[in-house]
Parts: sequence; structure tokens; C-alpha cells
Amino acid sequence: MTAAILILLATSAALPGDEPESPKPEAVRLAVRKALPLILKSVGEYPEHRDCFSCHHQAVPVLALSTARARGFAIPPEAINDPVDLTEEDLRGSIESYRKGTGQPGGVDRAGYALFTLEIGGKAPDDLTDAVAGYLLGKDEARDHWRGASNRPPSESSEFTATYLALRSLTVYGKPDQKDRIASRVEKARLWLEATTPKDTEDRVFRLLAMKAASSKGERVRKGVDDLLATRRDDGGWSQLDGGKSDAYATGSALFALQATGLVATSSPDYQRGLQFLIADQKPDGSWFVASRSKPFQPYFESGFPYGKDQFISMAASSWAVTALSLAIPKNGPD
Repeated sequence: MTAAILILLATSAALPGDEPESPKPEAVRLAVRKALPLILKSVGEYPEHRDCFSCHHQAVPVLALSTARARGFAIPPEAINDPVDLTEEDLRGSIESYRKGTGQPGGVDRAGYALFTLEIGGKAPDDLTDAVAGYLLGKDEARDHWRGASNRPPSESSEFTATYLALRSLTVYGKPDQKDRIASRVEKARLWLEATTPKDTEDRVFRLLAMKAASSKGERVRKGVDDLLATRRDDGGWSQLDGGKSDAYATGSALFALQATGLVATSSPDYQRGLQFLIADQKPDGSWFVASRSKPFQPYFESGFPYGKDQFISMAASSWAVTALSLAIPKNGPD
């Protein structure tokens, strides 16, 4: 066999014509439509059992439902307003703790995801957001980044996640008279982000988001995009841990981060391959299953979402999946 033929065979897999077809727009819309009833049901069921804020039943679902609503899906107003109100009430019950700089259990992750929820829900700055943002500004101020308060992977295990949530919160809710302190913290965080190597998909996703939030230079953000794309698996998805099986949490959050940079269009082959995985991985009831890697610390209860002890991470994963899928649908299109 000649050298020319060998080279052709070795490179044929990379030829443009071999790229898998993008999922049909109808398939993307159908996947979102199938997923929404379970998410809506569980968002409504959660307050019947708990009145405390959670990222898996308030933050990421509010993002998913808001994104879907912007794409023309019929989302009842209370499906977003109620979890936003629950989040606000939870924070307000501890406002003095935030003013004193002690915050709540869950630390930066909880405070940051809570302000993320209020932001997506359209909450204007007020005395409550001042207190929580002030807590984030003072937290870990002697360091060059923010740390989480627990190790509950994937959502509460990464210092990159904590740092992104703090940066985003300060950008939205920081007070004008704090701008110099905020700028100092942003600059220190930027240098840390650019110098620190991520270890898994959660790290890579939130490092990328945080670099964008900290206004890293374009080539740095591009390198972060390339690093995240390099760990995509053959099925088009991402796994939480390198070498693991692709799942909806890792894939949905990765796609969200990639498009947020402005460097990866939702119409690009890189994004579309991720959508193909999500559509193929969706269960008949509209959900996505992800096994929990965290030890439970609260009494068990049913939230209206399937999978028993794995329901909370699966709810978050399904919400990330709906967010990623919805972003690929033109805004204000008919449902």
C-alpha cells in the first residue's frame, strides 16, 4: 500500500463530509417540549417539602425555564416567580448574617447561585442583594479567588464554580461605591483563573465562564474553549470526570459555557454534536438520568422528579439540558 493511500486513510475521519448531521429543529423543540412538564412539576412540588434555596430546584431550573420561555414555550409565570420568591425569602431570613459577613451554610456557592436565580428572575438591586453581594465581596478577600464551603460534586465542589458565581454576582449586584474593591478582586481572580489548571469538566466549564466574566483576553478565552472541546467524548457529549460516561449535566453545562463566550455558535458542528447526544440520551418521560456522586445530608423526600436518591442531580442535569437545547432555538418562535 502506498504512502499516499495510508495518509488518505489516516485522515479520512476528519473530512468535512464525514461530520454527523445536525439534529432537525423539530427534534430539538420536541426534546424541550418533552422535558418541560417534569421540570415544571418538580419545581412546584419542592416547596411542599422544603422552604430553603437549592441550586437544583431553583437556580438551574429558573435558567432553563426562562431560556425556554424566551424561545416561545408556554411557561406559567408562577413557575419562575415562585422559585425566585422562595430564593428571596430564604436569603432575607438570613440578611443580618450576610451583613455580618457570615452568610448561610453553603457559603459562596449558595449565595452565588441564589443571586444568579434572582438575576435570571429579573430582581432589581435592593437592600437584600446589597447584603449578599457585600458578603461575597468580603469573602476570601485575602485570597485571589473564591472557595466553596463543601465537597458535593459536581455543583458544589469546584473553586472555579464558586469564583464564577461570585464574579457574576458582583457584576450584577455590586454597589457603585464598591467598584474599586470589586475591580481589584476581579483582577486577582483573572490572574488566578489564567494560571490554574482545571481537573474535570465542572472546573473547565466554570473556569471558562469565569474568564469571560473577568474579561480575560480573547486568546485566553479561546484556549479555554479549546480545552473544553478537547475533552468531548466520541458520542458528542461530555462526562463529569475525564474518561467517564457522557451525561446531561456535564454536556448541558458545557454547551451553555461554550455559547456564552460568543466563540461557539449554537449552529456550529461542535454545539450540534452536543445536542445530538442530549436528544439521544433523553428518557421517554422527557427526563435525563444522572447518578449522584454526593453523600446525602438532608432527610429524603420525593420532589416529583424520578430516580429516587438521584433525583436532585437528575433535575439539575435535565435543566442544563433544556437550557442548552433551548439556546439553539430562535427566540420568540412559535411553540
